[in-house]
Amino acid sequence: MQVNFLLFPAVTLLDLTGPYEVLARAPGVHVDLVAASMAPVRSDRGLTLLPTVTMAQARSCDLLVVPGGPGADDALLDPQWVEFTARQGAQARYIFGICTGSLLLGAAGLLRGRRAASHWLARELLAEFGATPDDSRLCVDGNVFTSGGVTSGIDMAIQVIASLFDEDTARQIQLQIEYDPAPPFSGGTPGTSPAHIVQRCREAAGARLAIRAEAVAQAARALRERS
Repeated sequence: MQVNFLLFPAVTLLDLTGPYEVLARAPGVHVDLVAASMAPVRSDRGLTLLPTVTMAQARSCDLLVVPGGPGADDALLDPQWVEFTARQGAQARYIFGICTGSLLLGAAGLLRGRRAASHWLARELLAEFGATPDDSRLCVDGNVFTSGGVTSGIDMAIQVIASLFDEDTARQIQLQIEYDPAPPFSGGTPGTSPAHIVQRCREAAGARLAIRAEAVAQAARALRERS
């Protein structure tokens, strides 16, 4: 089974490495990290990752995985990334978007008429691409899997394994990585967080939200023009 992860600059590291840790443990799975070139790719927090193939070299995949991060906002406006995502997604058996990676799926025209999840600060923007925003942590619509914020990619990757293989395989991997989260504080969602913490998050993300909203608006116009 071929799994292709998109690897673009300023990707959020855990969006990619969390699901990678789960999916790469599944039997018979081959994972590629697909980038524009073979040069190291810097994540949004400074760690670098090495691609395994370029877009030109990438094979068709059974599962296309699209992480998010600030770099996804740039990828929305890059015709090369949008076209590659659209082509790979059209050929894949399954599609998996993590966090704001679902916006790139939307820009590629892969979410029209679908329910889809994303980070809570980006979720409503999915409507610009003809999707129905879903506020669940894990959203499955047909062969499209989308998840909420950064850590939800691990949860959804386990669900993907259950769907592609079986529940026992998913449970085995979950145990292998000892995934039994017990955070020290409640409040991993806006609904469970104190109002002042939600406000702090919104204020801290203000500049990025403006950039993202403009990128989505431009990408949505481009999608309509292509349709």
